[in-house]
Amino acid sequence: MASASKLLSYSDVSVHNTPEDCWVIINSKVYNVTNFLSEHPGGDEVLLESAGKDASEEFEDVGHGSAARLMLDEFYVGEVDPSSHETKPKSTSTSTSAVIAPKGKPLDQSTTSYNRLAYFVVALAIIFLSLGLNVFSPSS
Repeated sequence: MASASKLLSYSDVSVHNTPEDCWVIINSKVYNVTNFLSEHPGGDEVLLESAGKDASEEFEDVGHGSAARLMLDEFYVGEVDPSSHETKPKSTSTSTSAVIAPKGKPLDQSTTSYNRLAYFVVALAIIFLSLGLNVFSPSS
């Protein structure tokens, strides 16, 4: 008699995000890949980047073949509860993506505005210095 699949929330899976306890979600199924980290052909870093998260897109983008898909069966833990919600990090808008926040500090609008102003002032200074040097340099 087959038992029902274990239903896990995204929150349940998210705590399994270390090299000692690494779970990933692929196509709504949860896999414990901890024991596979050292054997993964792409290296353990690839799996660890997706540890505790949905790795479906990454898995599909790489183009895993049927052998990799069959291997997943031995790591199967359960299904993701479709009523749970994945917690994704806040993404920065395209206007702030070019500015790098100090390590460990969130990027806020004031930091972005200040950095843009600083870049503008530096660019203007370079232009004026360049023009100034051409004006004041002796002509031959």
